[in-house]
Amino acid sequence: MEITSLLQDRILILDGAMGTMIQRYHLVEEDFRGEVFKDRKGFLQGNNDLLNITRPDIILEIHKAYLEAGADIIETNTFSGTSIAQADYHLEDAVYGINFEGARLAKEAVSSFSGRTCFVAGSIGPTNRTASISPDVNNPGFRAVTFDDLSQAYTEQINALIDGGVDILLIETVFDTLNAKAALFAAEQVFNERNITLPIMVSGTITDLSGRTLSGQTPEAFMISLEHIPLLSIGLNCALGSEMMEPYLKILAERAPFAVSAHPNAGLPNAFGKYDESAQCMRDKMVSFFEKKLVNIIGGCCGTTPEHIRVIAELARQYEPRKWKN
Repeated sequence: MEITSLLQDRILILDGAMGTMIQRYHLVEEDFRGEVFKDRKGFLQGNNDLLNITRPDIILEIHKAYLEAGADIIETNTFSGTSIAQADYHLEDAVYGINFEGARLAKEAVSSFSGRTCFVAGSIGPTNRTASISPDVNNPGFRAVTFDDLSQAYTEQINALIDGGVDILLIETVFDTLNAKAALFAAEQVFNERNITLPIMVSGTITDLSGRTLSGQTPEAFMISLEHIPLLSIGLNCALGSEMMEPYLKILAERAPFAVSAHPNAGLPNAFGKYDESAQCMRDKMVSFFEKKLVNIIGGCCGTTPEHIRVIAELARQYEPRKWKN
């Protein structure tokens, strides 16, 4: 209830990219293995969620940097924290630890920070499989994952995030609404079993200028598919920079019966996969978000840093939040 009340009064700031910040540390295989996973077969480098266990000092430092920059909500480093995603590294048995430690570290960062009320959002990614689309062009009826597979994996993740102390669940980068529904179903089951309720944020991703998710939904269809659930917020993140995201965000802002969030990339990636949009440039492109009252929660996705969040937070303080009717 506290965060719902705050959203009526001001625009809340979500943090920026975790992966972008981790890249700055130039980590090697040994950093990802640590002592716990030193004898595991295969390569673990690139499994950023594993750093919650093997390099918690780095993850804690990144969280604190975003809090200092003005973030009101920080995300756990658990975007790929399901058994489905961790299967790529044969680390299904590490899922509970990844999520519990991810939540605990974020909570530690918030607890050590004074000055304003801040929240921890348990980051729940879409996994690397889709329930609505066949990965085999020669067999359109084939699915690499089922709804039950997804809901079981999400149940494990959500229980661990709650055990670690998250305040919010953030189901993000949704490219297939059926995957998101599996996560929401899992959350409902967990809430019922534990006799608790946490606020839930959902954020989809528009994959290109067609204005649709990967599974073919428009922003309006995406919202209608989920509006029966009492969400804290619905929004968009990743894929597009702020300029390209704006028309789709406007659709949600006009029609959503709850708060609206946005955390776009720092522009589009260049030929080397890097994001060139500076903090000031991204800030300037976001001015219309606030002038048109499109958002209640604002942050950054790929390519963004604490400096991006700092200038966005300074800008957001000059504007009133979007109003909505329940």
